[in-house]
Amino acid sequence: MATLTAEMKTFIENNLGWISTVSKDGQLDLGPKMSLFVLDDNHIAYHERTAGQAYENLKNGSPLVIAFANLAEKKGYRFRGTVTLHSDDAIYEAQVKVAEEKGTKKPAVIPVLEITEIQDLASGANAGKTIAKD
Repeated sequence: MATLTAEMKTFIENNLGWISTVSKDGQLDLGPKMSLFVLDDNHIAYHERTAGQAYENLKNGSPLVIAFANLAEKKGYRFRGTVTLHSDDAIYEAQVKVAEEKGTKKPAVIPVLEITEIQDLASGANAGKTIAKD
């Protein structure tokens, strides 16, 4: 597993993230997820509330890619890895409580990305370069 730095964790907390999945037919799905959060040093998760196309893609084995960027800072990160869908366990129950506390819709599932690769999305020569890999 690749490990998040303290700087990356802060960046994730303070910027909007986007997820990307792919359908069985090869159609890309890209969208913002305002519920993305750091689960621990090696995992990023989110509340899948709509149970729409991204969820269908993940159920069908799609890879999950998560990216965060900040235009003003010209900085960002892309995270790749394997995804596990949590819908009936301690992770799910804990996040249902978080949703209740925040007054948001109960998640259908909690997708958790085990990070195996981190790429730099900062503007410049290193854009897209891998900075950590399992």
